[in-house]
Amino acid sequence: MTVRAERRAAEGAGTVTDPRLLRNVALVGPSGAGKTTLVEALLAHTGTIPRQGSVGDGTTVCDHDPAAVRQHRSVTLAVAPVRYRNLKINLIDTPGYGDFVGELRAGLRAADAALFVLPATAGADGVIDPATVALWEECAAVGLPRAVVVARCDQARADVESTQLACQDAFGAGVAALYLPTPPTPSAADPRHLPTPDGLYGLLTQGPGDPPAGAEEARATLLEGIIEQSEDESLMERYLAGETLDVDALIDDLETAVARGSFHPVVPVCAASGSGLDALLELLAGGFPSPLERPLPAVSLIDGGAHPGLAADPDGPLAAEIVRTSVDPYVGRVSLVRVFSGTLRADTAVHISGHVPAPRVSPEAGSDTSAGHDVDDRLSRLYTALGATLQETDLCVAGDLCALTKLTGAETGDTVSAADHPLLLRAWELPEPLLPIAVVPQERGEEDQLARTLAKLVAADPGLCLERSPETHQTVLWTTGEAHADVVLSRLREAGAHVETEDVRVPMRVTLGSAARVTGRHVKQSGGHGQYAVCHVEFEPLPRGSGFEFRSAVVGGSVPTQYVPSVEKGIRAQLDRGLPVDGAAHPVVDVRATLVDGKAHSVDSSDAAFQTAGALALREAAEVCGVVPLERVDEVAVRILDEHLGTVLGDLSARRGRVLGTDPTDTPGRTLVRAEVPAAELLRYQVDLRAMTSGTATFTRRFARYAQP
Repeated sequence: MTVRAERRAAEGAGTVTDPRLLRNVALVGPSGAGKTTLVEALLAHTGTIPRQGSVGDGTTVCDHDPAAVRQHRSVTLAVAPVRYRNLKINLIDTPGYGDFVGELRAGLRAADAALFVLPATAGADGVIDPATVALWEECAAVGLPRAVVVARCDQARADVESTQLACQDAFGAGVAALYLPTPPTPSAADPRHLPTPDGLYGLLTQGPGDPPAGAEEARATLLEGIIEQSEDESLMERYLAGETLDVDALIDDLETAVARGSFHPVVPVCAASGSGLDALLELLAGGFPSPLERPLPAVSLIDGGAHPGLAADPDGPLAAEIVRTSVDPYVGRVSLVRVFSGTLRADTAVHISGHVPAPRVSPEAGSDTSAGHDVDDRLSRLYTALGATLQETDLCVAGDLCALTKLTGAETGDTVSAADHPLLLRAWELPEPLLPIAVVPQERGEEDQLARTLAKLVAADPGLCLERSPETHQTVLWTTGEAHADVVLSRLREAGAHVETEDVRVPMRVTLGSAARVTGRHVKQSGGHGQYAVCHVEFEPLPRGSGFEFRSAVVGGSVPTQYVPSVEKGIRAQLDRGLPVDGAAHPVVDVRATLVDGKAHSVDSSDAAFQTAGALALREAAEVCGVVPLERVDEVAVRILDEHLGTVLGDLSARRGRVLGTDPTDTPGRTLVRAEVPAAELLRYQVDLRAMTSGTATFTRRFARYAQP
């Protein structure tokens, strides 16, 4: 029996404890496409909720976050399960706005298939949003099954046929319409005659009703696509010979091709009228794969040791992952979990293990990352999540999603495994937050409240990281964009942290402007044991990146041997404390200090005295030689579409950047631009680059060097 036949056999008798009865579908697409409205319509259509809510009124199941209600758009992922044909379909609603890509990535991690939702107005210009095309290519690279829903068919500029054709042009081979909307019935009560479809005409079943315009051509395209994916090599010959093909066999071939990610049907849906909802549910149930048919993330022991691959087996070793963390005002921390293997049960001991990928550490911190954390905990209760509503359940099997409460040591991305067999799932790719905002408490004494709130936010948000700069003494939040930053600030204030923002200061360095010989003299006599140290030091600037060098050229013992390291220690301490430029002290780099002479006293000289003398010598050198400010320069790698190459290169030049080269990427039509740019010019580059490239470009940055402006 094939996997598809086994799945269908399970639908009649199985329960939710059987992974074959589960579907995990992430709804993705541009902001405003109608994803949340579509989920709401499916919930009402299946009887999960008594009536359909509205995004505009803030009454939908998925947009329960206060920021989402205020902005009328999703800012977090949400799970809404529906029951259909004895199946449990977990609908994962993800934000469409680019700033919330961290939530999108988490939703794709929890899903086994992606449903791209596009508005019916998208084809008006014949072009699909480039960011949506980039996401499609990303899903294709990992073989994720995909289908397309053309939503908002009741809009004034809706053109379902043009949108379907635009999808075929943008997404490439394997995309074909499965249904066509039937023409609307004119109504005197609706003088606008909005193109709300009365129903759908199935191209495979050729019904119900008469075929709409273009049905014959669309059916031919669909059949050719299915036949191309079919394992029956005689099917094409019979089709070309004019034989009538068995519809059930075609449907089975279609579902197989969709599940393996090689064919992508397009279904028009109108959430307002309910047209197309049944057809969509049939596709989700029959076409999208169960967890048994999808590969699972790689797993290892917590010490990095090898571990056999996992399967979606309820009786296998427990391996689950936290894909989202939120804080409920009544129940505390809520962790949304996807179970990949084994079964989660209430009132059991578990092990929480996590690693901190690079995006969880600020870009200013370099490559040093935390080794992660490991802690034992105990589950009290398990819940099924319907948006923000939690319903208690006894267990959660492999392939399903559930919510856990009061896991105080758990963060988004952590692995939940058995206490006696701890495991660590390979982390998914998280977005790198590249837009900084500096926050300060409005009043003194609120620092502790701010720190506690920030810790909770960073633990919950995969696209947020925290930096406390020891040089600028600022608390900096690295976000993925302006909209993300606004949501973070709103959550801070809603949690009772009264904060303000200020300009982000970029750390600087200084070096000496020339060479000089100076004297550091520290002599104090106030009765009793005094302090006496004199050192003559030659300072000279070094090439960029050389760091600090110390030499001793003392002859004759004018500075006792035991005090030579004290001079070096004092100079190094002053280098770290910095020298003042424009009223602020900045660390000193690229300097050589040579101790050439000095004086000591047999009683009053000491280690502390010569440290002070060394520091005074450096400060004297700054007065004599002057200091040269050095700004931080980062190396950036910008991945762009070829059509934006000229715009991006011109912008980098305007930012005082130096282009190192342009290289083709593995993806046709894309180029990687490498450049060195002053860090001060990159503070808003995330926002500006997105505007320049319609959200299709990405970039990374890392420290390169310090250089004179």
